[in-house]
Amino acid sequence: MTSTDVRSAARPDPDQPMVDIADYVIDARIDSQEAFDTARYMLLDSLACAMLAMKFPDCVKHLGPLVPGGEIPGGARVPGTSFELDPAQAAFNIGTQVRWLDFNDTWLAAEWGHPSDNLGTILAVADWLSRKAEREGGKGLTVRDVLGWAIKAHEIQGVYALQNSFNHVGLDHVILVRLASTAVATAMFGGGKEQVINAVSHSWIDNGVLRTYRHAPNTGPRKSWAAGDACRRAVIHAINAVDKQVVGYPSALSVKTWGFYDIAFKGQEFKFERPFGSYVMENVLFKISFPAEFHAQTAVECAMQLHAEVKDRIDGIERIEIQTQEAGVRIIDKTGPLANYADRDHCIQYMVAVPLIFGRLTAGDYNDDVAADPRIDALRAKMAVSEDPQFTKDYFDPDKRYIGNSVQVFFKDGSATEKVSIDYPIGHRKRRAEGIPVLMDKFEKALRAHLPQDKVDRLMALAGEPAALDALPVSEFIQLCQQ
Repeated sequence: MTSTDVRSAARPDPDQPMVDIADYVIDARIDSQEAFDTARYMLLDSLACAMLAMKFPDCVKHLGPLVPGGEIPGGARVPGTSFELDPAQAAFNIGTQVRWLDFNDTWLAAEWGHPSDNLGTILAVADWLSRKAEREGGKGLTVRDVLGWAIKAHEIQGVYALQNSFNHVGLDHVILVRLASTAVATAMFGGGKEQVINAVSHSWIDNGVLRTYRHAPNTGPRKSWAAGDACRRAVIHAINAVDKQVVGYPSALSVKTWGFYDIAFKGQEFKFERPFGSYVMENVLFKISFPAEFHAQTAVECAMQLHAEVKDRIDGIERIEIQTQEAGVRIIDKTGPLANYADRDHCIQYMVAVPLIFGRLTAGDYNDDVAADPRIDALRAKMAVSEDPQFTKDYFDPDKRYIGNSVQVFFKDGSATEKVSIDYPIGHRKRRAEGIPVLMDKFEKALRAHLPQDKVDRLMALAGEPAALDALPVSEFIQLCQQ
């Protein structure tokens, strides 16, 4: 329903998009085996990302209570640490860990984002509720419950992203993390449809954070904890709606002058390609091989294929042509000096130069010591990035969701490599059979580098027995993930 008379104090019916979210979160039954299987791998992959992030001091300094002494014995626990926190701060911690290295799953459409960011909220709330229930003699949630909530969070974030571009109005995609996490957390805390609508209305009234920190000349590390911040805010909205019974704002989207549509979305209502189901989890993209902004994943694969041919001819390169999708040009085509880690992992030229030179792209390759190699910027200066309309078309095709790139290297002596073109990366649904063993290798290596080996052995055994992992209490699962 769209409000038309701002003078009337009559409370309108809730905006339909908020009702649809509440109906889905409370009523929908997820029956897709593929969605649950993919969600299970998503959980393992996200834990791998969290453990890898623990090797970076700039991530670790954000973890723990908001103020010294703010820990809560029996609270929600943070994987890879010994912290026990209130659920909102735990959500920030976990969301920050999962997102820090830009290595977790991805969804690309009119808006892009990383649906597993929502695990910050889901795992924190699940552990908080489970430990409370167990102290009181009841049963907590299982890993299967977590997977079900994750499927719904993925779906809300991803379906909104299909046809609604928040980046075009300057808002960051974590607005959809806050939306999806608010909805599922409210239901997890025991809220009904009215409470979900109320909480979601508060999420929209928050508006959204600006994308300033994702783009030159202001690119910076806030992009690595922005999703954690959204997860924390979602838990607050959920607790307010359920425990404090705060009132909602039914026309938070549509009310003239004061609503989200008029204030932030150029007066346009949201558009939806499909109803909520399990489409997003089934089609989500995994970042398996490279911690790189996803629009560049296949460009990195192309560069890796070319490495052997060019590694001994770096000085002889005249130019490098990169073709990508329109979104790739708009987001990660970046020239000039790169100020920091966050600048580099959102620069397609940097992400192609490193594998051409070294035959690799790791999280550490964005650090200052690697970036100081003069060959990287020398190659960047020789790169031309342009849009391939076919890559853009396939990117938006709902039956493809490709993320194509091509790379070709030209030498001063007039010779050139073949033009290497890849339509979709190893983390794509069409390459699941190829990708899952790589994902599991990523998972095991990341955990063995940070957790006690007996715990990793147990987690690896559970990963090989889906039914046993699904039945595991969340409290036991999180305990296995702590130091």
